[in-house]
Amino acid sequence: MPYRSSPQSGGRVRLARGASPWLLPTVAAATVSLVKSRRSGRWAAVAVPTTALAAGMLWFFRDPEREIGQGRLISPADGVVQSITPWHDGRVRVAIFMSPLNVHVNRAPVAATVASVEHIPGGYVPAFDKESENNERVVWHFSSELGDIEMVQIAGAVARRIVPYVPQGCKVEQGDRIGLIRFGSRVDVYLPEGIEPAVEVGTRTTAGVTRLDRD
Repeated sequence: MPYRSSPQSGGRVRLARGASPWLLPTVAAATVSLVKSRRSGRWAAVAVPTTALAAGMLWFFRDPEREIGQGRLISPADGVVQSITPWHDGRVRVAIFMSPLNVHVNRAPVAATVASVEHIPGGYVPAFDKESENNERVVWHFSSELGDIEMVQIAGAVARRIVPYVPQGCKVEQGDRIGLIRFGSRVDVYLPEGIEPAVEVGTRTTAGVTRLDRD
């Protein structure tokens, strides 16, 4: 089933699916060290960094509700537009760099059927490096009213795991949560031929909110 967004934020912030392998051990370690620190000063020295790490993990894996934006194509990622590149087939690639401080959950840029989800092994150089073109990535194709929309989740130096939420054949609404890149990295969206970008290099984007196409 699609992982749907609520149209009303209500101020709630949930935790991202796929965070457990990182989050649970750090929270458990922080809890144990805090309990033991009440009886031993040595454990207090352990409790400080473990609690800070657990708090950081909770922040990294936050997944806030969003009021979904308007537009034919909306941003799938929180971050900053790193490059806008005309492609050989007439499309335009919009590359969005995600820092470790951004929300890591990615959203569907368009209402569509997921035509394919392909995992491609690769390296883990920093996502802002040109060599990141050869990094591990997940390539999505969405069958939409605009035609085929390609989106690529790219792992970086820290992000070593991409977690898709929805399988091939699944229908998604624009702004639905579709996957997670742990600890940031990069997401590329290919605008179909004839669609001009409404963003520019340096534009800050919000997943599910920022419009990518220009009228």
